[in-house]
Amino acid sequence: MPSPFDPDGGRVLLLEPPWASAEALQSQLLDETYPKPYVMDDGERRFLHFNERLIQSAMRLAAPNELDLRYTQKMMSFLLFRARPRRLVLIGLGGGSLVKFCHARLPATQVTVLENNPDVIALREAFLVPPDGPNLKVLAADGAEYLEQTENGIDVLLVDAFDSAGFAPGLANREFFEQARARLTGSGVLVVNLAGDRQRYEGLIGVVMQVFDDRAIVVPVPEDHNHVLLAFRDPAFEPDWRRLRARARELRARYGLDFPAFLEKIERSAKLGLARREAGRGH
Repeated sequence: MPSPFDPDGGRVLLLEPPWASAEALQSQLLDETYPKPYVMDDGERRFLHFNERLIQSAMRLAAPNELDLRYTQKMMSFLLFRARPRRLVLIGLGGGSLVKFCHARLPATQVTVLENNPDVIALREAFLVPPDGPNLKVLAADGAEYLEQTENGIDVLLVDAFDSAGFAPGLANREFFEQARARLTGSGVLVVNLAGDRQRYEGLIGVVMQVFDDRAIVVPVPEDHNHVLLAFRDPAFEPDWRRLRARARELRARYGLDFPAFLEKIERSAKLGLARREAGRGH
């Protein structure tokens, strides 16, 4: 139906039957009482929303498998440290930006996605998320419960899980991050998107630093008002910045993302101890 937020002809896709009252739905959208996720489409881009203020995901219709939001691009920085992951787990489907990019550009990687909101999964076709196959599984499951039950051996664990207020409260605890560390391989990488209500995640950076013995780097994403947190299981983790700069150039040529700029920000954040400073804010 026509978007109540866009006078220039944008549309909204809702998980409602055709006979639902458009007037009532518009009213719920405007006063933020509509209880389900929905899609906004301006003809060029498609956005997933839980409310009008917070964009959960974005897709350019002309390039549906590319990463539109800057924070999703920076979450791919794990490739600097694990260039060929065999097993990748993503908690939080959203609009499918990360899963589509990983599935398309890392064809040898087994990708498993956990999403606990069936309404989000119901919108996967609107965001052109491919069907499940040998190397892709989208599961209706709680991410924390999955980690409790699955076997060890995750090379990369991406956490991009939110509700309408911000970071998923069910993951905002020490037990989750201890379980995450236990499930990673010896050189595994955890990547967490931190956004939304800062009170939801303020203390988590300190928790991750404790669980991962200070092997954590926080990178701000000012374009999206986010932070990306990287944590490393390897007890001998010590970045070789010169070698990583060469790898960043190779990755930029391969994937078309600005890995040299990502690495520059990661190196600066690591040397400035930004993770420790941000952790201090949570106390």
